[in-house]
Amino acid sequence: MHAVSTSSADLWAVVRELEEHAAGEGWDRPERLFALVETADLISREPQLAETLGLPAEHEARGLTPIEQEPLPPGSSLEDVLAGIVWPTEVAGCAAVAERLVLPPEVDEQIPDDPAAAQEFAADHPAREEVRIVAAALRGGDSACALRLRSHDDAESVLASPDLVPGLLTLLHATLDPEETGS
Repeated sequence: MHAVSTSSADLWAVVRELEEHAAGEGWDRPERLFALVETADLISREPQLAETLGLPAEHEARGLTPIEQEPLPPGSSLEDVLAGIVWPTEVAGCAAVAERLVLPPEVDEQIPDDPAAAQEFAADHPAREEVRIVAAALRGGDSACALRLRSHDDAESVLASPDLVPGLLTLLHATLDPEETGS
């Protein structure tokens, strides 16, 4: 295995790639999970797969390659699935793509405690905003997020920050650290 040389720039490149890909597929898509692997390691371990994917020669390979995981089990949430995952050491990081409804902070007090009722409340609220989130984390602690509002569905309006969705990032980082999951 190659020494991990993943940079923050590599992580941001993957987040941009995943965000553009998700935007191209449109809205109302299921939640998705990706393993992020060093491209050079992928080429070394899986040369046939690398050839199929059109990846460069191993000595030219840089950055990270996202590998989409199986669809989430029916009826499960991304958060529930992440709580049960510990990635093998060959995985440099992970990323998730999810759509959510968000409400303005001034309605926080009105949101029901029951999760199903809260979801219904958010879906029916006139101030709701639909967003698509791409969140990614690396073993070294770096994170990157992109967020697209459905009401401003263009590349120039995508918000980006290392910590836009702290709760989801905490879950992603925990999958990379066996100590965090109690394994």
